[in-house]
Amino acid sequence: MTVQPKITRGFSACPHDCPSTCALDVEVIDDKTIGRIHGSRDNSYTAGVICAKVARYAERIHHPDRLLYPLKRTGPKGSGQFARISWDEALDTVAERFRAIEAEYGPEAIWPYYYAGTMGLVMRDGINRLRHVKKYSGQFSTICTTSAWTGYIAGTGLLAGADPREMSKSDCVVLWGTNAVHTQVNVMTHALRARKERGAKIVAIDIYMNATMKQADMALLVKPGTDGALACAVMHVLFRDGYADRAYLAQYTDCPDELEAHLSTRTPEWAATITGLSVEEIEAFARLLGERPRSFFRLGYGFARQRNGAVNMHAALSVPAVLGAWQYEGGGAFHSNSGIYGWRKTMIEGLDALDRSVRQLDQSQIGRVLTGDPEALRDGGPVKALLIQNTNPVSVAPEQELVKRGFAREDLFVCVHEQFMTETALMADIMLPATMFLEHDDLYQAGGQQHILLGPKLVEPPGECRSNHEVIVALAERLGAEHPGFRMSPRELIDWTLRHSNRGSLAELEEKRWIDIQPPFRCAHFLDGFNWPDGKFRFKPDWTKVPAPRSGLFGPHDRLPALPDHWTVIETPDERHPFRLATSPARNFLNSSFTETPTSIQKEGGRPELFIHSEDAAANGIEDGALVAIGNERGIVRLHARLYDGVRRGVLIAESIWPNASFVDGKGINTLTGADQVAPYGGAAFHDNRVWLRPAEQASA
Repeated sequence: MTVQPKITRGFSACPHDCPSTCALDVEVIDDKTIGRIHGSRDNSYTAGVICAKVARYAERIHHPDRLLYPLKRTGPKGSGQFARISWDEALDTVAERFRAIEAEYGPEAIWPYYYAGTMGLVMRDGINRLRHVKKYSGQFSTICTTSAWTGYIAGTGLLAGADPREMSKSDCVVLWGTNAVHTQVNVMTHALRARKERGAKIVAIDIYMNATMKQADMALLVKPGTDGALACAVMHVLFRDGYADRAYLAQYTDCPDELEAHLSTRTPEWAATITGLSVEEIEAFARLLGERPRSFFRLGYGFARQRNGAVNMHAALSVPAVLGAWQYEGGGAFHSNSGIYGWRKTMIEGLDALDRSVRQLDQSQIGRVLTGDPEALRDGGPVKALLIQNTNPVSVAPEQELVKRGFAREDLFVCVHEQFMTETALMADIMLPATMFLEHDDLYQAGGQQHILLGPKLVEPPGECRSNHEVIVALAERLGAEHPGFRMSPRELIDWTLRHSNRGSLAELEEKRWIDIQPPFRCAHFLDGFNWPDGKFRFKPDWTKVPAPRSGLFGPHDRLPALPDHWTVIETPDERHPFRLATSPARNFLNSSFTETPTSIQKEGGRPELFIHSEDAAANGIEDGALVAIGNERGIVRLHARLYDGVRRGVLIAESIWPNASFVDGKGINTLTGADQVAPYGGAAFHDNRVWLRPAEQASA
């Protein structure tokens, strides 16, 4: 008789780059094996719901293709020819190369490069401790949040907002530029509760009929990059028809009269020609808001990943201010709570060793950096070595042809610490196997909610996998880097950070599992004033005074509109490039994560596809399932067509970041995206690409 193992329950937090940061209950089968993962029912935001890809995480953590041992490249770059070596040999090799490069070119020739493959504060951000102590080149993190956060802070002065759980108490939930069903399923939990219990209406605003749009009571299908025009027309109607809360505006906003005058020409007719919506749709949306001022605006990231993204975010955020929605429980706006945590990350990041004279290189411009662009290098010397954790730039960074050319340099030494043989790992000289989140201790903050969460180690890692912290500490020892944080364990770093941030201790967090730090209602709704010296919401922001990264102003920042508007700096279609392309997130992948798990691949159809309106397909001689080519001055990508009338004519959608190798020519979708920096403080415009479209056999190489 076979004895079934006893399954125990462990708790954790989802580490992936999703605003929900779900509280998790984990089935632990033995000291190396997990079963199913569930959302915690006890956590008021997660509320027992998680996405399907994390629920089946056992498929990922126990994947037969996980990297288990250190490897050294033995063949050409990208060949996949590696030999197993010991950890000591691997770490000694990295340290020796770093020391030699530093001696010849200076410390700025070494660039530690990372991002959000894990959102754990210890494992994600600890690489900065080595960076700061050694004075290696800094990283300006621009891939995800910069333009969205800038636009939001321009209005409120603080990256915070109404409690996202209040969506369940709203009379109207506006999901603007976020496909929550794909990227933050808990938003739908609270929005659907409002519909069920209060008869609330759900409005979704997006650029194609995705899963969230299909669940909405009102789905507004806008052209990419035109959200600012919609916001202005809605505010025009609110003023015109007496829905604007003038008492609230007088008390809490900077220039309501000037805004009203400015909007006098931003009519629904004006916006209809820009957005592709009908006048009737715009009027109906504005009227719905006017009749339901207890409206909650959940503002996403997607619509800010345009060259006018910061302006779009600020314009959308201005609508609830005109409406006076902030006064009500269940009203107001929310984008991220990242501004409420107040962490002291001195030990984790080595901030006491930060030298602000060291150059910062833009992570989105890694292709330009590695191919020697003087501006991207900040007029400094070349980058000769990379240490990469938590990211896969050979798939996810813009301007892929430049990125690949840079990684192919024979004089570039690359160390990659990874869980799978990604396309970046294939370019490594030394490849180190990494743990996954259930195999180490870490601390999490939730951007899309308000909890601090603990993710304790639940199982032992397979093979010889080591955590990010272990690797950084081991390299620091070999490189002679001194800092107290290198002598601390992850648990000690968590405890120090909690205590010095006035958030209790590790023991307290371990007992509670999470800490709810949502600010009080009046604070979260800015009823004692917005976070500017005069307490006023800014319809007319001084973009140069928005709290910003130290890298300075970028893009056409001198042409930013003074008031909410449609800003025409996007890549508009032309005769040669008549289509607009967006690279929207898939439901079963998360950027380039989960692209290795069989179930996720199967559920995404097994191959990259391009959503094309049937009339556009017919006009270009394209049949459903046919191989097509899309291109611009950055390159050409070939993939299969999916005819779908849930996109507007002239708009193309390619969901997710499939591995480059999944495409016919090995050229992934980010071949077509630009790395020019978005005004005013940088960022990448992933959804802002003009392209041509034709049958693959008609496209030149």
